[in-house]
Amino acid sequence: MGKAKGKAKQAKGAMKETMGKASGDTGTEVRGHVEKLAGKAEEAAADAKRKSGGR
Repeated sequence: MGKAKGKAKQAKGAMKETMGKASGDTGTEVRGHVEKLAGKAEEAAADAKRKSGGR
């Protein structure tokens, strides 16, 4: 996965999290938070791969 995909996943997760908070839907809020964290992890992995010279 790439850095752009990680950023996109973070944005999508943040939107879900906000919608969940606004509507009082805890499930959507939590799923959004998890998706946002997964995006951050994806982005960090892409950074680490790039810095190590990996493909």
